[in-house]
Amino acid sequence: LKDHLIHNVHHEEHPHAHNKISVVGVGAVGMACAISILMKDLADELTLVDVVEDKLKGEMLDLQHGSLFLRTPKITSGKDYSVTAHSKLVIVTAGARQQEGESRLNLVQRNVNIFKFIIPNVVKYSPHCKLLIVSNPVDILTYVAWKISGFPKHRVIGSGCNLDSARFRHLMGERLGIHPLSCHGWIVGEHGDSSVPVWSGVNVAGVSLKALHPDMGTDADKEHWKEIHKQVVDRACME
Repeated sequence: LKDHLIHNVHHEEHPHAHNKISVVGVGAVGMACAISILMKDLADELTLVDVVEDKLKGEMLDLQHGSLFLRTPKITSGKDYSVTAHSKLVIVTAGARQQEGESRLNLVQRNVNIFKFIIPNVVKYSPHCKLLIVSNPVDILTYVAWKISGFPKHRVIGSGCNLDSARFRHLMGERLGIHPLSCHGWIVGEHGDSSVPVWSGVNVAGVSLKALHPDMGTDADKEHWKEIHKQVVDRACME
């Protein structure tokens, strides 16, 4: 039937996706990345990798069965990293989770050992890809991924404080009753416990909040704006 229906006028010798993205780790963060990629139509092939084969297959099937509503024609998965071959971008979300009361720095050695397996396999099959690291502690693991991969530094990127800054802006908007898009502020430094809010840069539509309230972010602040940063840190520790 297929031969009668479709006649190929050209056969590619080595058919590869032009814009393939692979996600390593199909936990909540990995699948959020996968859904975002599909909804934004960022790739013509999406591949998922994980060590838990049943969950991996289930997540892949869910995405495939919803592909009627998407524009990405090919969604694949596998435990073997050969499925990631020729990726343009590899997003790494896999790793040990932070336990309650545990510093994310305690995760370092466990996740370094995991990365010693993941990164060489990614490099083996996609030597020209870019790496986006999301696993925690993200800043340290981004450095580890860079060293293990041997990639130039501009091809190994960590999610850094992007999430912290997004939470910061949301909480600011919630307190002020203003949409977060109009609230601007940045968290810098290391993601999580030791992050730093830049109070001098906090503004709403260009109006500096520090100019309106000079004590903002200090111990003398009667409105306790420091609590917003504490909430950001506390939320990061729950990841």
